[in-house]
Amino acid sequence: MGILDRFASIVKANINELLDKAEDPEKMVDQYLREMTESLAEVREATAGVMAEEKRTKKLVDDNMAEMAKYEDLAKKALAAGNEGDARTFLAKKQELAGRTEGLTIAYEGAKANADKMRMMHDKLVKDIEELNARKATIKAKAAVAKTQSKVNEMTSAGDRAEGARSAFDRMEAKADDMLERANAVAELSEKPKDPTEELEKKYEQAGVTAAVDDDLARLKKEMGLD
Repeated sequence: MGILDRFASIVKANINELLDKAEDPEKMVDQYLREMTESLAEVREATAGVMAEEKRTKKLVDDNMAEMAKYEDLAKKALAAGNEGDARTFLAKKQELAGRTEGLTIAYEGAKANADKMRMMHDKLVKDIEELNARKATIKAKAAVAKTQSKVNEMTSAGDRAEGARSAFDRMEAKADDMLERANAVAELSEKPKDPTEELEKKYEQAGVTAAVDDDLARLKKEMGLD
């Protein structure tokens, strides 16, 4: 796996892992940013290495071109001096260097492409982190509101349960009242009917007591000269 693929996999794995574990957004946004920052540090270090490789291969191409130009110039000077043999020697060296040009150029172009990709990845991570930092406060605020709303919902449910309990108590009280009324009715029906003769007996017995008291009172008043 190439270095670019490796870092892309690291970032993707981090994101997927966070999504799988995303239970508390307030905590997870902080963890997500930590993961992204750690990935950025790795990408930055790798980007520096790839850019150094780009510069090294570019220097090899430039140095090779400079050497070819030098031997071209020496060949011209040898011809000007009438030394065709020397000119041929210089041109042979130039051709040797020219044979290296294609390989050096391919190496440089590959290094440059890698460096460009790494720079793009680096810049994207920086932008993503900046964006997430800007959104972090909003995400945490929404999560806090959601938690509060959940508590409110729980309290509402508790209120509903309390109202249900009150209704149940009302039903039980009404049932108890009904049971009491039925019991009183049964007791009343179970009582022995009153005998009217007994009531009359009590009436006349009481009248006799009252008459005796009146007679006794008249006797006392007479004896005391109060009559």
